[in-house]
Amino acid sequence: MREIVNTSELLSIDGGLSISGSLINAFTSGIKIVLEVGRSFGTSIRRIIIGNLCHV
Repeated sequence: MREIVNTSELLSIDGGLSISGSLINAFTSGIKIVLEVGRSFGTSIRRIIIGNLCHV
């Protein structure tokens, strides 16, 4: 059978988000990847505009 939880019991529940070192590391790694993709994309656009491409 299902028990009903009252408000005081709900307020006493602990839990939630804890920021750990691995979470921060994953976030910074994601930012580094986005920056590197943007840098590569910008370089390729600049090389196309200038005409500095390797001919195969």
